[in-house]
Amino acid sequence: MAYKDNKFYKGNKVDKKHYWLTPPDVYKKLYNEFNFDFDPCPYPLPDNFNGLTIDWGKSNYVNPPFGSTQADPTIKLPDNLQGKKKGITSWVKKAIAENKKGKKVVLLYPLPKWLFMLIDAKAEIRNLKDIKWCAIEDGKPGKGIGKDIACFILK
Repeated sequence: MAYKDNKFYKGNKVDKKHYWLTPPDVYKKLYNEFNFDFDPCPYPLPDNFNGLTIDWGKSNYVNPPFGSTQADPTIKLPDNLQGKKKGITSWVKKAIAENKKGKKVVLLYPLPKWLFMLIDAKAEIRNLKDIKWCAIEDGKPGKGIGKDIACFILK
C-alpha cells in the first residue's frame, strides 16, 4: 500500500476528515501549566517534516496520530524506520528519549475508560511482558501474542 493510501492521508470512509486539532480550551489549560515551546506534530505539517527524526524543544506538546501512518518515502528516516508504519509506540519511544535529555513532554493519546477506572481505584499495575500462554490440548507454551500483558492488582 502506498503511504498516501493510508486513512491518515485520505480521511475516514464516512466524512473524509483525517486531521483533528486539539480544542483551544484543552490546549490553553495545558499550555498555561507547561509553557510549550515545541510541537513535533504541528498543523499544517511543513514539507519534509517528521517529528520522530528531529530534536524537540524544552517543553513539548505531542498530539500524535491516533493510529499508525505509513511513512512518507520522500522523508529520510533512520534505516530502521524507513518504509514502516509509525504508531503510538514510535511516538512514546521518541518522547522517552527526549525526556531523558531533560526535556518536558506532554503526550496525549486515547485509552479505554476501564483503564482510567483502575488507575483511579489505585490499582497496582505490573507488566508481565509477552506471556507464552499454554495450549489446552497439550499444555505446551505458544509463541505469545506479541503484546505485553498488564496485571492489575486491587488491594
